[in-house]
Amino acid sequence: MAEVALTGVGKVYPDGTRAVTDLNLTIADGEFLVLVGPSGCGKTTALRMVAGLEDISEGTVTIADREVNRVPARDRDVAMVFQSYALYPHLSVRDNIGFGLSLRRIPKAEIREKVDKAAQTLGLTEHLSRKPRNLSGGQRQRVAMGRAIVREPQAFLMDEPLSNLDAKLRVQMRAEIARIQRDLGVTTVYVTHDQTEAMTLGDRVAVMKKGHLQQVAAPQELYDRPANLFVAGFIGSPAMNLLQGRLTGDAEDPRIEVGGQTLAVPGRVLRERPALAAYLGRDLVVGIRPEDMEDSELAAAGAGGGASLTSTADLVEAMGSDVLVHFAVEAAQVVTEDTKELARDAGTDVLGHLEAPRTDLVARFSPRTRVKVGDPVTIQVDTGRLHFFDIETGASIWESAAGSPREDEV
Repeated sequence: MAEVALTGVGKVYPDGTRAVTDLNLTIADGEFLVLVGPSGCGKTTALRMVAGLEDISEGTVTIADREVNRVPARDRDVAMVFQSYALYPHLSVRDNIGFGLSLRRIPKAEIREKVDKAAQTLGLTEHLSRKPRNLSGGQRQRVAMGRAIVREPQAFLMDEPLSNLDAKLRVQMRAEIARIQRDLGVTTVYVTHDQTEAMTLGDRVAVMKKGHLQQVAAPQELYDRPANLFVAGFIGSPAMNLLQGRLTGDAEDPRIEVGGQTLAVPGRVLRERPALAAYLGRDLVVGIRPEDMEDSELAAAGAGGGASLTSTADLVEAMGSDVLVHFAVEAAQVVTEDTKELARDAGTDVLGHLEAPRTDLVARFSPRTRVKVGDPVTIQVDTGRLHFFDIETGASIWESAAGSPREDEV
């Protein structure tokens, strides 16, 4: 096990394309860190630089306090698990897992012992004599992980290892990977596009966009206190609702005006976010998590101090444990580089309603709601849990002035 550190790391390809810029990350000994972001954000490139599969253009990478910039991949003592299983079809599971040890001329008895131990950890003992073609996708991925485990490396590097599995298997393998990493205590860097994987697996999660690190923090910290608009919109499913509003009133009775409707905000919100006082009378971006909205007919009496929005249900999705209600308000869309990037990643059109001020929102209602498509609906909003962002910089507004990150922000 070892600490992995990236200091000022950058990657520029020969054609001038910059994939990673000034990446500073320290993964503690035994930590599970997840790199997450949209396709093309530089997360896989960063991982490959740690592995030695990509040259480092700028900065340094250290593993166990040893700079490895010019150390060949085979000598870095890290094991990589790829998106593809890369198993040898003509070899048994046992031989696939032990293949790397055989190349290093490890004694056969020791190989057998290590393979048996890894197989037991991964639940593969009864499959050791089988060929990869006779295994399920999840079992093949366990074999690929077993090949990494037997090496007993200083760090595991995993590049979207679950992307080829169906949804049910992904959930199962997420739990397996978390258990194995916890049992082995090996420093792990895990790359994924799936923010659900990131939130459920990582001790910490690092969010990247266009080669730049946006924020690194514990999963719940990212969710509750995103550093900027991009992190806020990327982390969470369904995504945080973002709309343009104006902060009015005063420090004792603040209000948010959105598209002709007004939301009363508890006075404690400004006390908890001192920098927000500077935005009184100004436009800003308001963020509302879907779970912070409820059907007013089901909401606790008096909750939110009468803070509610009225609209019409455009789409109702019954999920079993909850109901997703889609509706719109007559508020200007938030159109920034961050929201454009989020829209591209989601495959949606952020400029779809510019002909008329309209923003589509999603609320997570209790399954007891009776709202149907086309029904008028009153949405109770927990305004004590609103998020606020500077409309120019996209920075989250908390204790410090917008654009001045806290220690855990980048």
